Amino acid sequence: MKHEPLVVERTYNAPPSRVWEAITDRDKMKEWYFNLSDFRAEVGFEFSFPGQGHDGKKFIHLCRVTEVIPGKKLSHTWKYENLPGESVLTWELFPEGDGTRVKLTHAGLETFPQNDPNFSRASFTGGWNDLLGKYLKEFVEK
Repeated sequence: MKHEPLVVERTYNAPPSRVWEAITDRDKMKEWYFNLSDFRAEVGFEFSFPGQGHDGKKFIHLCRVTEVIPGKKLSHTWKYENLPGESVLTWELFPEGDGTRVKLTHAGLETFPQNDPNFSRASFTGGWNDLLGKYLKEFVEK
């Protein structure tokens, strides 16, 4: 069975440089995304951050940067401490007029525990739609 990656796209009224900073600068990320103790857009850089499921369950996300094309593309692994599964998250930025189109692709969701609603495709879809459709938009367009 072929598992399609989750893809979320949004266009912002902000230049690619501003969006790139929002997804790669730790201090800017904590204003709209997760509070990372450290982050560098460098291949091999490992980072982690706490998160919470719908039911209040706490998870530690473990990630490693796998690809960087400055201003254009950032990929990193995405897994959870003490749980099976590993996915890959890719951010791609495309200039569109005076703005930026962001394409987020989250592949490998089916490798996570499918008996836990926190890891359902619907859960990830809702989360990414909130993050890109509301929080990132408000941050880069302010």
